[in-house]
Amino acid sequence: MPTLETLERFIARVEQNAHAEACEEFYTSDSSMQENQAAPRMGREAHIANERAVFARAKSVSSTCVRPVFVTGDRVVVRWIFRFEWLDGTVTHMEELAYQRWDGERIAEEQFFYDPAQRVPKKI
Repeated sequence: MPTLETLERFIARVEQNAHAEACEEFYTSDSSMQENQAAPRMGREAHIANERAVFARAKSVSSTCVRPVFVTGDRVVVRWIFRFEWLDGTVTHMEELAYQRWDGERIAEEQFFYDPAQRVPKKI
């Protein structure tokens, strides 16, 4: 179970748009990350590579935690709002719930729940 301090540091890193760094700092080496019902990505290095690939396509990103954050035992649910301005001039606005299982002070499993229609970029 994460301490409140650890959870707040994790949220702050994501809100700083330091997503790859958050993966390095807060995920177990063998963690899983899953988008809706897709097959999970396995391992912290895969999460880091995915975050860097996404950010390489973005002109800017805004990441906001919508409170409250729900914690019970080793389970945490965070509501996120993301806005991506892509290099091609399009924008993606996404809201999602992240359902996490923490192993001590690190995330061992995470599954995101969102409407996939949000992933379609729109012209500004």
